[in-house]
Amino acid sequence: MSYINRYLRNFKPYAVASHKIWQADEAERKEILKLDWNESTMNPSPKVKERLKELLEQDFLNFYPATYNETLHSLLSEYVELPQKNVQYFASSDSLHEYIAKMFITVGDPVLILWPSYDNFRLTAQVAGAHVMFYELNDNFEFDKQAFENKIYHKEPSLVYMCNPNNPTGLMLSKEYIEFLLREFPDTMFLIDEAYIEFSGGSCKELVKDYDNILISRTMSKAFGLANIRFGYLLASEENIRYISSIRNPKNITTFAQESVIGALSDIEYMRDYVARVNEAREYFTDHINREYKNVFHAYPSDTNFVLIRCSSLLVKKEILTYLERHNIFVRNVNQSENVKDCIRVTIGTKEQMEYVIKLFGEYIKGVERYQS
Repeated sequence: MSYINRYLRNFKPYAVASHKIWQADEAERKEILKLDWNESTMNPSPKVKERLKELLEQDFLNFYPATYNETLHSLLSEYVELPQKNVQYFASSDSLHEYIAKMFITVGDPVLILWPSYDNFRLTAQVAGAHVMFYELNDNFEFDKQAFENKIYHKEPSLVYMCNPNNPTGLMLSKEYIEFLLREFPDTMFLIDEAYIEFSGGSCKELVKDYDNILISRTMSKAFGLANIRFGYLLASEENIRYISSIRNPKNITTFAQESVIGALSDIEYMRDYVARVNEAREYFTDHINREYKNVFHAYPSDTNFVLIRCSSLLVKKEILTYLERHNIFVRNVNQSENVKDCIRVTIGTKEQMEYVIKLFGEYIKGVERYQS
């Protein structure tokens, strides 16, 4: 124990969800509906597989990946509608967060997280030696601007982490409000995690051209369906891009990842069509849960590819998780804070997939009613 970094001696690990899909063979995997990690429930654009097939015809595995890919950088810049000087890519947004912690967090720095949130960043900040604090939403997941601002005033965090739209609540803060925070607290760095931005719109990306105290992390894991290839990117001022690039390991983004992203970015319409289908299915699913099963479940509004559902009791939560898993459907057991202890998070797939999930919710309720009668 004495050899371990003292900041890690009593830390709480990031709790991963069940990943039983990798314990199944290919045939069994097709029978599983994985709705626990907010991945796409469909394959990415066919252009991804086309590029990978072409890639496998080449001999390159004995070489390190290209450390700079002009085609990739240009496509990212075009997609986000920002100059290349405001964009840098990494081997996943998690990896990017680790670089941000190295560059912008000093041991002992106060770091504030809008909570509940993506818990892996909490761990990343603690590993960097930060004193992590939380601003917690209330039990209805309402955001109190005045209370949040007071927390920043009094605690003076060096960095504030905000998942926007929020994971797991689906909460979305406006670009106008985030710009207000940038002006109000010029000595605080704001890290805005836009992992789910394609499902909502309202990105803060334009702010990086005018403010040095904002970093925006993005991922290809959600709307683009490339979770397995591990690719993320940063939007920031030219100066901040230069700073973080100076410590970035440029050979950590595999050739497979680079070519996959090029394929996906060459077919933006495929992604937009998928997002439209998910958003339609999300509203259908939310409406049905709240209309048909409101005495047992409540689904919160969401600007993402998932819906947070509050169960009427902890017993119901336990039972519905078990019932769905028995039918090869995996959803997320959220528990990172007290106000979500009776909640589950359901990734949204296509309307057809969500109709099946709704059917199982109904069958569960009917089973409970028969048992109680």
